[in-house]
Amino acid sequence: MKKILDIVPYAYLPFFSGGQKSIALFLDHLGHEAELTVAGTVTNDASHAKSYTLLPLLKTSFKRYLDPSLPGTFTHIVKEKGIDAVIWEHPYLGWVARRVQKRTGVKTIFHTHNIEFARFRSNGKWWWPILEKYEGNCFRHADMVFFISDEDRHFAVDHWKLDAGKCHTVPFGIEISKYPDDKAACREKLRQLHGFAPDEKILFFNGLLDYKPNLDALKAIIDQVNPLLMADAGFKYKIMICGKRLPEEMNELKAYADKNVVYAGFVEDINLYFKGADLFLNPVQSGGGIKTKMVESIAFGTTVLATETGALGIDRTVCGDKLIVVKDDEWQAFAEQIKKPSAETQTPAAYYETYYWGSIVKKVVKLISG
Repeated sequence: MKKILDIVPYAYLPFFSGGQKSIALFLDHLGHEAELTVAGTVTNDASHAKSYTLLPLLKTSFKRYLDPSLPGTFTHIVKEKGIDAVIWEHPYLGWVARRVQKRTGVKTIFHTHNIEFARFRSNGKWWWPILEKYEGNCFRHADMVFFISDEDRHFAVDHWKLDAGKCHTVPFGIEISKYPDDKAACREKLRQLHGFAPDEKILFFNGLLDYKPNLDALKAIIDQVNPLLMADAGFKYKIMICGKRLPEEMNELKAYADKNVVYAGFVEDINLYFKGADLFLNPVQSGGGIKTKMVESIAFGTTVLATETGALGIDRTVCGDKLIVVKDDEWQAFAEQIKKPSAETQTPAAYYETYYWGSIVKKVVKLISG
């Protein structure tokens, strides 16, 4: 088996956000296909690392990105363990990667989850041009770069003039390999749990709610889309909101409780909600990469209604009619799509072939071995 070292520069175990979940599941599956060692922060709960060795080597403060001891630490691990390749999650420790690469000659791979400078630019951060140059420099010196979507990969190749042969798409994955057979039971359980009427359409939104793109999407749902739905007295529905870290000033959405909005907060069995909902709403207007909840929703057989920005990164050719896309900011069109009858079709088999984690990590190991 190939010996791989993966560097994760922030806490991800247990996972709460889509980004943390992406890394956690990627590493869990990769650990079954390779001899994997992960260097992470001291705050990770190592009991969740089942298939690999987790080393608590990184500090929790911002200073960890500038720690001068890291090149020596990782160089020692590479030599001692006979590491074949080092995967760096995100480009933030790229300066360390370059030094380790020079000292050991180890195959160096960046695993990106967004075009980072573009994400921070869309969030209004003044320092995005500095990150743009740094990020591109990291990718140029790498042996391979894994991008989360074809869009990100094509953009990076064109923008930074990268060697296309070393750039590959490694998408966010799913844990199920086929269409679920318990959707009807989950829908009924969800109705009983929250007291929904049989004729009410269940609309679902989920995410880490203090993350600006998610918070903006939530505000679009309750302040832009919901009034349009309420204006149609004949349309019966409930909007189910799940997720942690809703800002305190929004007061658990109590002001919307009489407006068909149900705030459930963090729920233990999020899969129940994905499978039980009639429609997943993804009106995201900013941020980069792929919207992980959208990928999961389609896997669980629930149609996604997304804006053009929200749908970026997903392979639409394998989604069938489980993905509906409208233009950004066209809330009237968004509301009209919600009111249409839900299609009772299954997610295409090609979708699972593309997004199942087991298939994804086998591709990764093959690329590293090539």
